[in-house]
Parts: sequence; C-alpha cells; structure tokens
Amino acid sequence: MNKTPNYYKNRVALNVLAGSVQNAKDCYEAADHHIVLGVLTKNYDTDEAAIRDMKLYQTEIDNAISVGLGAGDPNQSQMVSRVSQIIQPQHVNQVFTGVGTSRALLGQNETVVNGLISPTGKPGIVNIATGPLSSGQSAAEVPIETAIAMLKDMGGSSIKFFPMKGLAHIEEFKIIAKACADNDFNLEPTGGIDLDNFEKILSIALDAGVKKIIPHVYSSIIDKETGLTRPEDIKKLQSIIKKLVD
Repeated sequence: MNKTPNYYKNRVALNVLAGSVQNAKDCYEAADHHIVLGVLTKNYDTDEAAIRDMKLYQTEIDNAISVGLGAGDPNQSQMVSRVSQIIQPQHVNQVFTGVGTSRALLGQNETVVNGLISPTGKPGIVNIATGPLSSGQSAAEVPIETAIAMLKDMGGSSIKFFPMKGLAHIEEFKIIAKACADNDFNLEPTGGIDLDNFEKILSIALDAGVKKIIPHVYSSIIDKETGLTRPEDIKKLQSIIKKLVD
C-alpha cells in the first residue's frame, strides 16, 4: 500500500479525524485525496482491536491513515509505535521522545512521522519534554533549530506544534515556520484551528517557504451530534488551500 501522503502540489495535506470508515471515505473524496484521516489509538483497548479497525480504513482510502495518540496523550506513544509497525500508515503522530521508536519499528522512511513540541511563550524557544515521563517534569526548553536537528537525528519528518490554541502562539509559529523552511523540515500546526483562522495560519507557513505542511483541523469541523467530521467543511478548507497554493 502507498505509504507517502498525497500532498496538494507537493505542499499541503489536511489532517482531520475520521469518525467512521464511511466518514473517512467521504472526507477523502472531499479533499481530492490530499488528506490523511486520523484514527486514535486512545479509542482502543488493545493493539489488536486498533489494527483490525485500521485495516478496514486502509482498504477504503488507499492507506491515507494518520495513526493518532489522542489529544497528544504521551501515554499512547508506545501503542502508536506498535500499531504503526503493523499498519504501515502514511502518517504517524508521536511525542518528541517517541519518534525514534516509531521510525525504527516502521523500518522505512516513506511514512511521515511527526514529533510533538509545545509552545513556551518565548519566540524561537520550544518545549520538547512531551513524552510519557518528561511531560510530567519541568519543561525542556531548547532553540527551535536544535529541536529540528534532534528530530532529524531520530528519523522524524516534521514538527507537530501543539497546542497552538488558534492564534494564541502565532508569533512563535512564525519563527518555527521560518526554521522549518531554512532546515528543510515539514510543519504540522495543531490545536484550535478552524475555518476562520485556517487561512492565516497556512499563509504564514507557505510564505515562510515550508515545503510540506499538514494542518490538523479537528474539533472545529466535527458535528457535535454525530461525532463525524463534516465533508462540506473539508471542501471549504480545500478551496482555501487551492487559493493560496495556485
């Protein structure tokens, strides 16, 4: 199965949550296949149950699966790595300290593996203490360039900047975007992104020159009654992407 995400003109792919296999199919089509659909390991009691379910998704959306933690939960890190080894998805979400394990178990370099770093309130400085144990300690604050180099050392593909809280950390995001562009690294803005702020956030990353961007748009486009991501909102996001990239 295809392990490389379908980027729109090799630059942007959406990352949204799939509420069901049919919902994943609907969103996949709404995005013209330039998307990965998140399935969260936290929703499963066992590896076997997660693997069984994710295989159903794989066959319907050409493996456009993003194996997720679940709200960035560091305690899901090992399960994500184990499940991803079997599933071989297009995209893997990891905490900073879990990147090396995921890459090693995947056994290939095609799958995108992100590493979660958090804002510090200090532009140019990020917190990499996002693992199961380290997240419970004092923040480990390092320059963004150092974080990128460490992720590259571990076989990571991109930075997952979370939680962005929409535009709350936009000045930090601007510096991160520039660093990703300068160091040939992918960027995944995450947290509080919606139809209103999506264009501004994506524009910053594009204008900085980031080569590949995967914006995560989650709860803001999920129907609260059904728990499903709205395909019509995917189309709106896709139209914004086309406007900015064309």
